[in-house]
Amino acid sequence: MEYRGQLFVLSGPSGAGKSTLRERIRKRVSELWYSVSCTTRAPRAGEIDGEDYSFVSMDAFLAMVKARGFLEWAQVHGHYYGTPREQVVSSLENGRDVLLEIDVQGARQVKIHLPQACFIFVLPPDVATLKKRLRRRGTEDDSGMKIRLDRATREMAEAPWYDYLVINDDLERASEELAAVIRANRCRAAAVLPRVLDLVRPPPLS
Repeated sequence: MEYRGQLFVLSGPSGAGKSTLRERIRKRVSELWYSVSCTTRAPRAGEIDGEDYSFVSMDAFLAMVKARGFLEWAQVHGHYYGTPREQVVSSLENGRDVLLEIDVQGARQVKIHLPQACFIFVLPPDVATLKKRLRRRGTEDDSGMKIRLDRATREMAEAPWYDYLVINDDLERASEELAAVIRANRCRAAAVLPRVLDLVRPPPLS
């Protein structure tokens, strides 16, 4: 048995705080590689190409779709997002744990291809908090806000099929809960056994 890395899939509606949690968890949990998604949208203020996303043209994105270069891909708010397949699969095969931050459409695709992954959904404490966080961004007008809230409602309805739900009402507590989920999954027998087979083999019959 060779050890394969574990895949952790993080989802949640806009305004739930999943990107902030993602950055916190990368500092708290060692040896967790973050897979950078590709997107056709323009960078937002402060975003760095190759760190937050790989920003690509529509033609380049569609070429990767045609070549089956994505593990998952989806259209969200008029833009395309996708997870490059090769870098994720090779990392897992080399025993490296991988974190994906993707929407529910993409998570369902990953569930089909890699059902053994750990799926985590981040929720806001309530709708009022979600609205407040979205308004604080200042990136949407009233119509855009309604679209995002409608989408958030649909996405949160998908939460029950995820393995773990983290309510982000307190960032510090939510960060620790997310870290605890990852650490606990690393201790599952299926994850540990490939490393300790010599220790747990039954003794030979005398």
